[in-house]
Amino acid sequence: MFTESCIDASALPEKSCGVFFKFDGNDMRALTTSILAVSLLASAPAFADTFHLEPDHTDIRFFWDHAGVSEQSGRWDSVKGTVDFDKDDVAATKVDVTIQAASVNTGVEGLDKHLSNSDFFEVETYPEIKFVSTGATQISAAGMKIEGNLTIKDVTKPMTLDVQLVHEGKHPLGAFIPHYEGEWVGIRAEGSILRSEFGVGKFAPLTSDKIRLVINSEMRAGGW
Repeated sequence: MFTESCIDASALPEKSCGVFFKFDGNDMRALTTSILAVSLLASAPAFADTFHLEPDHTDIRFFWDHAGVSEQSGRWDSVKGTVDFDKDDVAATKVDVTIQAASVNTGVEGLDKHLSNSDFFEVETYPEIKFVSTGATQISAAGMKIEGNLTIKDVTKPMTLDVQLVHEGKHPLGAFIPHYEGEWVGIRAEGSILRSEFGVGKFAPLTSDKIRLVINSEMRAGGW
C-alpha cells in the first residue's frame, strides 16, 4: 500500500522524492474502514471511572429539629458504594450506595436502640438503606444535581441531592501514604426527605418530619 516514489513535474522547481500512496480496490476499502474506525473512536465519550467510597472518610449525617428546642444529628457508620463519574460527561454519572441501617450512631446509646426498633428503622427486618441514581445534571462548573431513588423499609421515593465536586485528581496524601495513591474524587452533597413517607415518622411533626442530609465523601478510582 505504501511505496517509495519520486515525482519530476514541470510544476515543481526540482525533483522531489517521498512516500506516496498507491491504491488498488482492496487498499481503498481497507483505508476507508480504518478512517471510519478512527473517527468512531475519536467521537466516542470517555469511559467513566468507577470511584469507590472510602469508608473511613465517608460521612452520611442526618439532622432533625428536636421539638423546636435544638437541632440534633446522627450518622451511619457502615456505608459502601460506587460512583461512575466522568467530568467530561456529567450526565452519565451513576451512583449506587448502600447503608447498613443498624450502624446508626447519634452518640446516645438509648436513642440508637430506639431508632433501630420497629418505631423507626426496624433494622432486623430492613437491614439496608439504598440510594440509586436515575439521572444527573450539571448546574455549575463544580456543581450537579443527582436525581435518584431512596429506599427505606422497602419504601422507595425519589430524592434529589445537590452535589459539589470538592476535589478531582491525585490525593494530596498519595505521595506519603500508599492507601491514598491513585485518582480521587471528593464531594459534598445535601438533600432532604420527609421521614413519615418512609415509615419512620414517629413523633412527627413535634420532632421534625423533614430530615436534612449532609454527605461528605472521598472516593478512589477502582477501589482497593
